[in-house]
Amino acid sequence: MKQESLLKVLTGAGIGSRRRMADAIKQERVAVNGQVVTDFRRPVNSGDSITLDGKPIDLKLEETVTLLLNKPPGIMSTTRDERGRQTVINLIPAKYRRLRLHPVGRLDRESTGLLLLTNDGTLTYRLTHPRFEHEKEYLVHVADRLKSGERRKLEQGIRLEDGMTSPATLKEIDSPPFSYSLTIHEGRKRQVRRMFASLGHEVLALKRIRMGNLGLGTLAEGKTRQLSAQEVNRLLNRA
Repeated sequence: MKQESLLKVLTGAGIGSRRRMADAIKQERVAVNGQVVTDFRRPVNSGDSITLDGKPIDLKLEETVTLLLNKPPGIMSTTRDERGRQTVINLIPAKYRRLRLHPVGRLDRESTGLLLLTNDGTLTYRLTHPRFEHEKEYLVHVADRLKSGERRKLEQGIRLEDGMTSPATLKEIDSPPFSYSLTIHEGRKRQVRRMFASLGHEVLALKRIRMGNLGLGTLAEGKTRQLSAQEVNRLLNRA
């Protein structure tokens, strides 16, 4: 491992988000070679011993991998589920399971489509932090057509219980069962479903087809493919 900052190394180890690792450093829970470190930029390398709360951190990630998954319905977007429900980790090929991949953001259990899994902490941070405002495009199935006033509200922003949404892009499409495409650049919990529900429309099916400049393409439901280095770099640059 080449010399990297302590925060980047901890994030890349797949043991928590960038924010969690930053908090751990500030709280004096991280030690390098037996000495507590509070400087995020402290350089470390493969010869250093790093501990979190006194427990050694394994820094020997064999490779950085990002997978694109076409998530089916009924699958949890998490690495494990306390109730024993099937997770996205159950769907990835066995050769990747030792690499401590985690979902980049989430799709709720019944939503389908594009979901990234990675052990790249930098990519996770760039794609999930609100300040980068990367686009996410969804196909939406509702029972009734939207009225013109409802369309304008979606496009201009809707007040939800956690505040106003940012302007969105809405298009009518003819792709049964989906009748609308909605593009947003936020990542609130169940945001698309809540936006339509605030107008009195239940979302019957929801599928994410694009994140930033990466599209789902023709990948079959339940299948994965590994992103190329060029695809990851384009995501980072656009994010």
